[in-house]
Amino acid sequence: MPSASCDSLLDDIEDIVSQEDLKPQDRHFSRKHVVPKVRKRNTQKYLQDENSPPSNSTIPGIQKIWMRTWGCSHNNSDGEYMAGQLAAYGYEITENASDADLWLLNSCTVKNPAEDHFRNSIKKAQEENKKIVLAGCVPQAQPRQDYLKGLSIIGVQQIDRVVEVVEETIKGHSVRLLGQKKNNGKRLGGAPLDLPKIRKNPLIEIISINTGCLNACTYCKTKHARGNLASYPIDELVDRAKQSFQEGVCEIWLTSEDTGAYGRDIGTNLPALLWKLVEVIPRGAMLRLGMTNPPYILEHLEEMGKILNHPRVYAFLHIPVQSASDSVLTEMRREYCVADFKRVVDFLREKVPGITLATDIICGFPGETDQDFQETVKLVEEYKFPSLFINQFYPRPGTPAAKMAQIPAQVKKQRTKDLSRVFHSYSPYDHKIGERQQVLVTEESFDSKFYVAHNRFYEQVLVPKDPTFMGKMIEVDIYESGKHFMKGQPVSDARVYTPSISKPLAKGEVSGLPESAAIL
Repeated sequence: MPSASCDSLLDDIEDIVSQEDLKPQDRHFSRKHVVPKVRKRNTQKYLQDENSPPSNSTIPGIQKIWMRTWGCSHNNSDGEYMAGQLAAYGYEITENASDADLWLLNSCTVKNPAEDHFRNSIKKAQEENKKIVLAGCVPQAQPRQDYLKGLSIIGVQQIDRVVEVVEETIKGHSVRLLGQKKNNGKRLGGAPLDLPKIRKNPLIEIISINTGCLNACTYCKTKHARGNLASYPIDELVDRAKQSFQEGVCEIWLTSEDTGAYGRDIGTNLPALLWKLVEVIPRGAMLRLGMTNPPYILEHLEEMGKILNHPRVYAFLHIPVQSASDSVLTEMRREYCVADFKRVVDFLREKVPGITLATDIICGFPGETDQDFQETVKLVEEYKFPSLFINQFYPRPGTPAAKMAQIPAQVKKQRTKDLSRVFHSYSPYDHKIGERQQVLVTEESFDSKFYVAHNRFYEQVLVPKDPTFMGKMIEVDIYESGKHFMKGQPVSDARVYTPSISKPLAKGEVSGLPESAAIL
C-alpha cells in the first residue's frame, strides 16, 4: 500500500495537468471499453488478465475508492457526480472503507459536529495509510487549516475534475483545485449537469438548481464555501430532468442553498423554472422543492401557491424561520421579520390546503433572551409544524456570530430540550387514520421492515415490503400513525400505477454514459 504522505505539494492541479489533456467528461466518451466497477454487483466481476497490475500500483484507474458524504442534498448530489465519474473511468467504488486504496471525504461545514466527524475520518484514513482526497464545504471555505495540510482538495465547483485530482493523489502528489467556474467573467452555477452519476437511490434524482445565496447570515459558514448566487439556465435543468426520467427516476428533488433565490442572477425566477419542469414530469412521478428563505418566496407567493397545487408537485416546502424574535433575526442578519414568515405560512396554508411546511430553529443564538426564546416556543405551539429541525447554536470559526458574546452551553442545551419537548407534545397525523391516500414508494426503511412512500404532502407512509410496489404509485388505507410517519395498508382492488418512464438503473449503475460504455 502506498504511503498516505505525499511526495510533493503543488499549489494547483494546473501545474501537472496541461490544458491539452482530456478532461473527465471527454474521457468517458473517448474510452472504447469503459467497464465501471460498481456497488453491490456480485453477479458480474471485473476480471483482470495475468498482466494487470495489482491494486496497490501507482497506475491510476484501477484502485478501489471509498466515499463518505456529510450534509445537505446539494452535497449528496455532488458526491453522486464524483462517484459516477470515477466509476466511468474505471475506479471501483467500494462500500468497504478498509478495503479501499483511497478515501474521498465530502464534507459539510454547517455545524461543528459535522466538521468533527470529517476531521476524525481524515485522522483515521491517515492511521490506516490511505490516500486521501477532500471535497465539500470545509476545505473550500478554509483550505489552509492545519489538519488539511499536505492533502489533496477538490473544490465544490470543480467536481467535474475529480478524476484528475484522484489520479495525481494516487501518484503521490498533493493537489488543490479550488477555482470558480466562470464564463466571460460571470460566475457559473458549477460543474456541468450532464456528468456521469451514481445515484444513491436509483429512483431519486437530486438536481442542484443554483449554488450559493444572496444572504449574509452572521452564523453561516456555508456562504464562505459556496459563495454568492450562481444559477444554472432553465434549459439545462429541464434537460437534466428529462434525462433522469429516461433513466427510470420517479422523483426529483430540487436543491440549493436557497431555491427561492434561483434565477435572480440570470434574469429569471423560481416559478419560471418550475412551470417548465412540470411540463416534462411523467404521470406518476413527483417533484419536491428544496429549502427557500422567506425574503425570496414572498415575491412569488401567488405563483408558488399554484405550483404547489400541481398534481405532480409535492405540496411541501421547507422555510427556515430560525427564531421568532425580530431582534434575534436582526442579529442573524436574516433580512425578514417574524411577520413576513407568518405571512408566507398563512398564505400557503390557505391556498394549498394540507400543505406540509417544514422549518428550522436555532436555540441559543448570541444575545437570545428568555423572552426571545419564549416567542419561538409560542410560534411552534401556534403552528404545530409537522417537520421541525431544532439546532443548538454552534459558533462557526470565521463567522461574525462567533465573535459575539456567547450564551452558556447549559442554557443552549436546556432551550433545545425545552423546544424539543414542545415539538413532541403534539401528533400531526392522528387525524389522518382512516384516510385513503395515493403514495409513491421510493425506498426501504432504516430497520428494513417496510418500504417508505410519500403522499401528496410529502408525509412519510410506511407500506409492506412488496417488491412490486417499489417505484410505483399505489393506493393505501392509513391505519396507524406516529410522530414522523403513518402506516398504510395497500387497497386490495386498487391498481398499482407504474409511471410512464423507463426501467430504473440498477443499484450502483452509472447514469449518463453512452451505450458503448454501458456496464457489462
